[in-house]
Amino acid sequence: MQSERTSTNAARRAQIVAAAIDTIAELGYAKASFAKITEQAGLSSPRMISYHFADKDDLMHQIVRDVVTTGAEFIGARMAVEETVASKLRAYLEANLQFLREHPREMVALTEIGPHVRDAGGAPYTSQSAQEPSVRGLTELLSAGQRSGEFRDFDVRAMAVMIRGAVDAAAQRLRGEPGLDFDAYTRELVTAFALATRSG
Repeated sequence: MQSERTSTNAARRAQIVAAAIDTIAELGYAKASFAKITEQAGLSSPRMISYHFADKDDLMHQIVRDVVTTGAEFIGARMAVEETVASKLRAYLEANLQFLREHPREMVALTEIGPHVRDAGGAPYTSQSAQEPSVRGLTELLSAGQRSGEFRDFDVRAMAVMIRGAVDAAAQRLRGEPGLDFDAYTRELVTAFALATRSG
């Protein structure tokens, strides 16, 4: 009975998160009230949201956690099957852009939520702080490529920042430039960083 109740609660939370993402993508952060999210989710009362989330900030943090976790799992799975560091970097870039293209509403929601989210210390998130975990992971990947001899000698931190910036630029273009040829962007991005990092 306990596991059934836990499963039901998890499903309801997921339903609310999905409705909140759709509401924010359509109306923006400011207009995404519990009442609007309730309507989007097909729930009977905003109290059903309050039962699962302390307040709007709590719900926004859950959206960020869910989208980031889903994206990391998607990208990580594609990198894991590659054997060389160079192919892992290619998979990282391709998977990032594929995830962006397949989750446009989530990307819009994250862009809307970003300026309003605070960390545990109450400080606002910035694009730099949001990028930092990815930049650290890329730094480790690039360092491994240099140790294996696949990559030339370069500043791994600077290269990691550039790679992350190029991916984030694609997310911004996806929202503001619907006609962007994402396949071409992906090909050129992969080629650019393959040439920028390769040894010899």
